Amino acid sequence: MRLLTGSEFRTFWDREKASLLGDGREKQVREILAEVQARGDQALLEYSARFDGVTLSPGELEVQEEEYKAAWQEVEPDVAAALRQAAANITAFYQQQEEEAWKLQPGPGRVLGEIVRPLERVGIYIPGGRAFYPSSVLMTVIPARVAGVEEIILCTPPDQQGRVHPAVLVAAQLAGPCRIFKVGGAQAIAALAYGTKSIPAVDKIFGPGNIYVTLAKKMVAGVVGIDGLAGPSEVVIIADASLPPAWAAADLLAQAEHDPEAAAILITTSPDLAAATAREVERQLSSLPRREIAAQALEDRGALVVAEDWAEAVELANLVAPEHLQLALEDPWPLVAKIRNAGAIFLGTAAPVPVGDYAAGPSHVLPTGGTARFASCLGLADFQKRSSLLYIGPEALPALGDTVITLARAEGLEGHARSLLVRTSTSEKEDDNRDQG
Repeated sequence: MRLLTGSEFRTFWDREKASLLGDGREKQVREILAEVQARGDQALLEYSARFDGVTLSPGELEVQEEEYKAAWQEVEPDVAAALRQAAANITAFYQQQEEEAWKLQPGPGRVLGEIVRPLERVGIYIPGGRAFYPSSVLMTVIPARVAGVEEIILCTPPDQQGRVHPAVLVAAQLAGPCRIFKVGGAQAIAALAYGTKSIPAVDKIFGPGNIYVTLAKKMVAGVVGIDGLAGPSEVVIIADASLPPAWAAADLLAQAEHDPEAAAILITTSPDLAAATAREVERQLSSLPRREIAAQALEDRGALVVAEDWAEAVELANLVAPEHLQLALEDPWPLVAKIRNAGAIFLGTAAPVPVGDYAAGPSHVLPTGGTARFASCLGLADFQKRSSLLYIGPEALPALGDTVITLARAEGLEGHARSLLVRTSTSEKEDDNRDQG
């Protein structure tokens, strides 16, 4: 890992920012989308054989009841219990976000408000194949269920035996009712966006994936909604001497083992902590099972930054706008209000990112690649849509009419103005007739 000053880190980070623009794989992804749109299930089966090395029939695309039953027999009891506890924590968290329709009456004859409705059908992508992520199932399906989504379609690539990992199936049953299809990659995103004979088209797609999945989501956005474009995982740790170097190193490695392009950054005002953490990273890395992945991430996008003061530390964190931000400080609360850009903020030395990844409650689906500048953590609102309500009674229209007519004519839209004039003129004539009667 490189040891940098604050100014050196700014230069380094500007150079290391990842971008999908102009990626050479876009042409291949466009071809996959077009094939699935044109040939449906047959294209899905061909791509599964080509990319995942598995031969499926059309009837084997969807996970069947007997596979769910078998999964409970295969998953270790302690894993099932941990998934159950995590599901309970996540459900409790998202139940606090539930919103209802509202209305107000700002004056006689006027009612304004908003209706909150769940999306009818959403698609969730869970990476799979050589790895499995039951935690991601919980973190996406549970908020969708709590939000009231009517139908949840989950796509995940199978292994070469045509199986979805049993822990994923158990997690899906704990999270809530959903249909699971054995299809991965860009072809899964195409199926969710356009629909096939087996897989219904959805209204919005959620979930992370590799570069092909991300590019496919980017290309179908507009045909369907998407939650965002997921990039490599990131952590920024702002730490003082209350964080032991061994803990700091473990937290950096926990993020670095995700992906060779993951970013793992420690920012401190203590040169001693930075130096001790560097030594601990080397020591712990030697025994890490995924050490090659972590080593590459730390070589390319890892940094130990010595800031001049806490103000500069916060400035650098806001510059990165990380997916995960740890305020590993003896008293983290004074800095919270100064953080503008972060997907999730972990407070104190006893709150490493993995507690959020698995079980604390908030979803681990977070904005990456600096998008925390404008994007948010996954919430119930992502699975809902809102419609505004406007009731204007005859007695309230004249008071608004003059304002609307004036603004419409200022914009050169006489038709808009006349839509009000025809009503206010009629009202005035009716009033005159009643007076004469």
